[in-house]
Amino acid sequence: MNNIKIELENIFSFIPEESLVSLQPEIDRHYASLWRKTGAGNDFLGWMDIPSVFEKDLFRRMEEDAARLRENSEIFVVIGIGGSYLGARAVIEALGYQFYDLLENRKYPYIVYAGHNLSEDYHAELLELLDKKDYSLAVISKSGTTTEPAIAFRILRDHLEKKYGKAEARKRIIAVTDKAKGALKTLSDSEGYPTYVVPDDVGGRYSVLTPVGLLPIAMAGFDIRKLVEGAAGMASHSRQAKTIADNPVMAYAAARNALYRKGKTIEILVNYLPNLYYLTEWWKQLYGESEGKEGKGIFPAGAGFTTDLHSMGQYIQDGMRNIFETVLSVENSRNKLTIPKTEDDADGLNYLAGKRISYVNRMAEKGTLMAHIDGGVPNIRISVPEINEFNLGQLIYFFELACGLSGYMLGVNPFDQPGVEAYKKNMFALLGKPK
Repeated sequence: MNNIKIELENIFSFIPEESLVSLQPEIDRHYASLWRKTGAGNDFLGWMDIPSVFEKDLFRRMEEDAARLRENSEIFVVIGIGGSYLGARAVIEALGYQFYDLLENRKYPYIVYAGHNLSEDYHAELLELLDKKDYSLAVISKSGTTTEPAIAFRILRDHLEKKYGKAEARKRIIAVTDKAKGALKTLSDSEGYPTYVVPDDVGGRYSVLTPVGLLPIAMAGFDIRKLVEGAAGMASHSRQAKTIADNPVMAYAAARNALYRKGKTIEILVNYLPNLYYLTEWWKQLYGESEGKEGKGIFPAGAGFTTDLHSMGQYIQDGMRNIFETVLSVENSRNKLTIPKTEDDADGLNYLAGKRISYVNRMAEKGTLMAHIDGGVPNIRISVPEINEFNLGQLIYFFELACGLSGYMLGVNPFDQPGVEAYKKNMFALLGKPK
């Protein structure tokens, strides 16, 4: 089953449709190497199999641990950086009530994040909050030595032990880490923390459908089984559909590479819903870390419309013509809200009275698309019927598979990240880290 639709007609005034069709043999070759696991980075393709081989006992364990921790936690802290937190945050914020932190009678803990920055103020203020609230945490790190989350975990572990005592603190910590080695695994075994495994064959940015993402998502009260079911449906459809015309993964990878080869070097992922902000952030890491190598790659940027039409809209409309947009469109809202009629019509909006805000938003999307195409910006449109666990699972797997395929088309290994280590070497030298 596939609920993801892709529309490419708004790129064909910039590149001929025939040029896309002509990419089919290249697509076929790289697609086969993905599924057969014969291409570059093939030892990090475990995420491709996860939807179909997911252990049902693992669902049960995560749901039971989440239920146990929810009983005595007003707040759940997720410690991680990059792929160790972005995927979970993307799903939680997409599905969640947007003012959940202000509700007095919350059914589930409020999810907060730590270890994704080195801000002293951020972590100090988090501790001030946790002084007043019952909480538990998940620390997510394959090695346990990545600087940002390691510092945050050291601080929060110390806080937990002082607040609750060591015995109780141990019950409030879950680790997601390597199955056999590393500092965090060693500490977890020593302290008796419950642990989940970061699979050896799954890189961080592809790990949202493993316990890395699923445990925090379960803690927030969402259906992780439906999420993985959606991904499985997309995996099945993507494996069976054989042509660019029938396969949205092929279509997206082909379109963005065809545009790149015509000088469109920046892709802006656009959405029209503020709760999709972190989905864009996850997508930016996925594509930036996968493709930006060897002097190559499409630069991934993001925008939230209509908000950013009042800031970045001018540049997109009239700036350098090296950009294209991919619009992530959601067909149906979760809620219904109509615009009221007023007696004085002082703002001149009575012509919209009785119409839903979602209708106005759709017209803004259509009008913006028309303006940007006229302004020289090709547009790809990806649509989902609504935001729910199943559709998000489909969307996650769609973007992951398309990223692998697109990276192969660029001629890079989309499953390593050699450039990530460069800043760390300089930072460690400046800090005087022992060798």
